[in-house]
Amino acid sequence: MEYGMKRLILLPACAAAVAVPWVVDDYTTATLARLLVLGLVGVSVALLTGVTGLPTLGQTAPFAAGAYAAAQLGLHDVAVGPVRLVAAAGVGAAFALLTAPLVVYARGVFVLMITLAIGELAITVASRWKSVTGGTDGLIAAPSFDTDRGRYLYALLVAGVVVALVLLVLRSPAGLLLRASRDDEARMRASGHPVTAYLTGAYVAAGAIAGVGGALLVTTQQYVSPADFSFDTAALLLLGVVIGGAGSMLGAVAGTALVFAARDWFSGLLPGHAPLLLGALFVLTAYLLPRGVAGFDWRRIGRRDRAAKGAR
Repeated sequence: MEYGMKRLILLPACAAAVAVPWVVDDYTTATLARLLVLGLVGVSVALLTGVTGLPTLGQTAPFAAGAYAAAQLGLHDVAVGPVRLVAAAGVGAAFALLTAPLVVYARGVFVLMITLAIGELAITVASRWKSVTGGTDGLIAAPSFDTDRGRYLYALLVAGVVVALVLLVLRSPAGLLLRASRDDEARMRASGHPVTAYLTGAYVAAGAIAGVGGALLVTTQQYVSPADFSFDTAALLLLGVVIGGAGSMLGAVAGTALVFAARDWFSGLLPGHAPLLLGALFVLTAYLLPRGVAGFDWRRIGRRDRAAKGAR
């Protein structure tokens, strides 16, 4: 019943997402496209935090690597979206592979500290490597689409495909191995499983996903700078994953979009009160939805409805 209820909600949500650019103005469409991009990066955070047990504050690093790779391709007149996506995913994965030995052997709070350091170093490099990144001035990329509607629909399509692929993998034996390694690493190692290899594979895959998010960022806003990958962004990504439900990919998209909407959109209603909105959102979620948005028990609603009918 719970799965059926979620499916009944998901289908109209997908239809509404496709219809959005014909209903709202261009500014709102562009904002929603950016939320999709950040939601996709949130999926990479959820893959590490919720599935493998490696909480991270460093996914802004492969996110930045993919974005700058896509921007450089744009500067060299490569405007084909799929080419940028593949290149950005490859650069994000390569960055993750290089830094994996620093991360996959650590656990708990040490993972947070190491990934935070990786993210901050990446931002420092991006700020100073002017010949490649443009420094703090950033880079302007050649547009792949002429309208906000086209950019939004492209981001929606890519994000949907990537999330679907991640869900398929997590429901396969590979996903079971990752969760088993998270839940009982000692037993997995004693059984002969190469846990370090599993974690490295997941970390590299998360880097590729973040890299794809970087390519989409360049496509949707046609500009990239170090400010897009600050510590604030890394912290809000992790917060969004916690609010959405750390073990759920769809929850990560929803939670991340909600957090950044509260910061960039809803705060416009109360200028200067974005931290207050974020704090209230986190507190309400912790009390009302301790398992996150994705962990909401739909069966409880069904039981309440049946109890109400019985009372009548």
